[in-house]
Amino acid sequence: MLQKTRGIVFRFTRFRETSIIVTIFTEHFGLQSYIVNGVRSASVRGKMALYQPLTLLDLVAYHKEHANIMRLKEVKCFYQYQSIPTDIRKSGIAMFLIELVNKTVKDESHAHELFDFLSTSFITLDEMKSGYENFHLVFMVRLSRLLGFGVFSATDITSGGIADETLLSLIGKLVNCYYHDHLELNIMQRRDILNWLLQFYKTHIDSLGEFKSVQVLREVLG
Repeated sequence: MLQKTRGIVFRFTRFRETSIIVTIFTEHFGLQSYIVNGVRSASVRGKMALYQPLTLLDLVAYHKEHANIMRLKEVKCFYQYQSIPTDIRKSGIAMFLIELVNKTVKDESHAHELFDFLSTSFITLDEMKSGYENFHLVFMVRLSRLLGFGVFSATDITSGGIADETLLSLIGKLVNCYYHDHLELNIMQRRDILNWLLQFYKTHIDSLGEFKSVQVLREVLG
């Protein structure tokens, strides 16, 4: 059955010579996999841009309940990023965010709410002119609540671990922040809070593993 929905590209893998299997988090059906034939052939050069991670899409899909891989009838981008592809700091943040959602977003429940949060967050990052150095930290706090193990206080994150009072105070402020709120963090404080958040996520998601993008994030944010 043909269904219209919006989606966010999470990842793709090459399939045979010219095709891909793309994983998209959809507004109506949650995480879905689609086969796209011939997209890597020379005759359709440029089409692969639609399937890069974080791309925001309008979809018409052949949807079938419980099918492992489905097909797409129509695909178009509903929001074109302007600054994320060209701003090295935003690109580093986006790289981390896509690795995070690929590791954590597995469920199809609350798809609409989660899609709204993700798409709004990525568009907000793209549109922000300044003050986005803590974006990934706020994103992690907000995402954790949608994943069911939410952060609501500094002690939720540190879980009795040793953190100095200044850092605990800053984390306490962070959990109440949204993207445009100002929170003054120096480089080491930002790194320490990221480490606490990653450890917090690992206590709730056994398969989280290491993040390849963390080093890039540290380099671009200083």
